[in-house]
Amino acid sequence: MTPQPPSPRSGAPVGDRELAGLVAALPLERRVALLTGADFWSLHPEPAVGLRRLVVSDAPAGVRGERWDERDPSANVPSPTALAATWDEALMQELGGLLAAEARRKHVDVLLAPTVNLHRTPYGGRHFECFSEDPLLTARIAVGYVRGVQAGGVAATVKHFIANDSETERMTLDARLDERTLRELYLPPFEAVVVEGGVWSVMAAYNGVNGESMTESSLLRELLQDELGFDGVVMSDWYAAAAHRADWTRRA
Repeated sequence: MTPQPPSPRSGAPVGDRELAGLVAALPLERRVALLTGADFWSLHPEPAVGLRRLVVSDAPAGVRGERWDERDPSANVPSPTALAATWDEALMQELGGLLAAEARRKHVDVLLAPTVNLHRTPYGGRHFECFSEDPLLTARIAVGYVRGVQAGGVAATVKHFIANDSETERMTLDARLDERTLRELYLPPFEAVVVEGGVWSVMAAYNGVNGESMTESSLLRELLQDELGFDGVVMSDWYAAAAHRADWTRRA
């Protein structure tokens, strides 16, 4: 279960009913603002609901933070492919704790990791962010990673849901999958991270699956939420739900 923000009145964590009431009392424009970025790496604060500015960060091999230069260096860790080669879930949990400490040092609340898409071709440009070609190994390593990060009070974001495994037309591909392929190959890492790892956030991919853009796919509710019981935040990949959505529709 995802953690609740503190009450703006008492400072104690709010319950679902109180939180719903606080949000419902906001003007529509401010409710919409809660779902949109204030800038490239952060969300708008909303003092009336007890929410401060929330910062996210890429984390393919460390915690980058909001800066892209030498002013705020990061502890560098091996690429996820090398990490998975250890076959060591406990070690991944320990490393997740290190990344959580790095995130807190950099005032980062949410890590945009782990990536649990599969190595389906040696030409994959982002495969260094992924763990392996095997769904079971990917699942076990990712669960340890998520548990370690979130035990440190930092949210993990498993990505990219789902079947975002092709380098060719990565942002516009419509992956055509039968049920068995979806459930035996592409889903197991996400299922393990949601059900066992208790991940707080899931990122929807750019691509489509069986004719639906993943940012608007029925799989988000029917599979991720209803079947797997995910109760956290679903976010789009960057630009996947705005201008890019229109581009995907034109190409599909």
